[in-house]
Amino acid sequence: MKFGTTTRLATAALLRSKLRSLLTTLGVVIGVAAVIIMQSMGAGATALVTGELSGMGSNMLMLVPGATQGMGGASLGSPLFTRDDLDAIRRECPAVRHASVMNVRSVRAVAGDENRSTNLYGVSPVYLEIRKWSTAMGRGLTEEDEHQAAKVCVIGETNRIELFGSVDPLGAEIRVHDLACRVVGVLEAKGASTFGQDQDDLVLMPASTYGRRVMGDDRIGIMMLSAAAEDRIDEAKAQVESLMRQRRRILEGEDDDFTVRDMREIIAIMSTITGVLASLLAGVAGISLLVGGIGIMNIMLVSVTERTREIGIRLAVGARARDILAQFLVEAVALSLLGGVLGLGLGAAGSFAASRLLDLPFSLPPQAAALAVAVSVLVGVVFGVFPARKAAHLRPIVALRFE
Repeated sequence: MKFGTTTRLATAALLRSKLRSLLTTLGVVIGVAAVIIMQSMGAGATALVTGELSGMGSNMLMLVPGATQGMGGASLGSPLFTRDDLDAIRRECPAVRHASVMNVRSVRAVAGDENRSTNLYGVSPVYLEIRKWSTAMGRGLTEEDEHQAAKVCVIGETNRIELFGSVDPLGAEIRVHDLACRVVGVLEAKGASTFGQDQDDLVLMPASTYGRRVMGDDRIGIMMLSAAAEDRIDEAKAQVESLMRQRRRILEGEDDDFTVRDMREIIAIMSTITGVLASLLAGVAGISLLVGGIGIMNIMLVSVTERTREIGIRLAVGARARDILAQFLVEAVALSLLGGVLGLGLGAAGSFAASRLLDLPFSLPPQAAALAVAVSVLVGVVFGVFPARKAAHLRPIVALRFE
């Protein structure tokens, strides 16, 4: 029997029970939609993380003590950096454009009757340039502030609102860790980061002020660096690594006790994490496809039982077993494919709505859509074979006598 004839017979059989056929596909619809939504959310989260990290400065480097394997800071026992290390990088690494201190601790900030817990950063004047961050009011920190260990600070938007409300904060005094400092600027608002941290909940002060007047120690926990150009990131990284091995007296063959991270590594790590999570969630959602396939197999078995006499008549008038097998297999695949297409549409609509609700970039990976539909067809084939074989192996005499 020709494939076109088989397809017409299968379609006619399915259309005779439209409601049952539609309900049979629900499992596949839900499974495919869930897989699409999970893959889309994963792609959207990856795009968001990549965009936010890239916005921090695509040529930014981070020098931390300790041979860290993740995104953490110093390993226990690893010596911190010194001012001489910072000066040496500025002097001896031509591929590095800027180098800044970045020490941070949690403190309580007080302004008038208002007080709150916030993050205090001790940074160099070039820190904002490295981070591509500008001020919305006033000015940033200057080299003069750094040299004089001036008691000045720049606050984030959250602190401006919480500590000063509608009052102009410029020139006002706030107390952080028992040190009174004058507000000279307010940073441009950045909002929450990908990890849910409020990026505007901070106070910046000169690194020299932080070291001498707050901590009583001028050692450096983290250095923020920027390469002279994006195509010189690897060169800058190699220069810093070579210099720090020399200054920290690390012998050839010994492991580094520091780590130089660039944004490409951090983006790759975060993309891998979000990708793995999305794949795991999609795998869990894919279980629905298995349930949907079992539903199709059950309905097809019921259909074989209901149409036993019809199968017997077809076999009696010359239809071959493979014709019966093909018809029922086409019916199973058609049901599964219909569920796949409906699930794809539902998944695309659901992922679009979810991305708007969660404020994520909408992304529908073409390979995910193609794979979901292909898997739905495979489900139809796998779970349709058994009912189709059962129908094809019916004996004509027995089928004709079936009541």
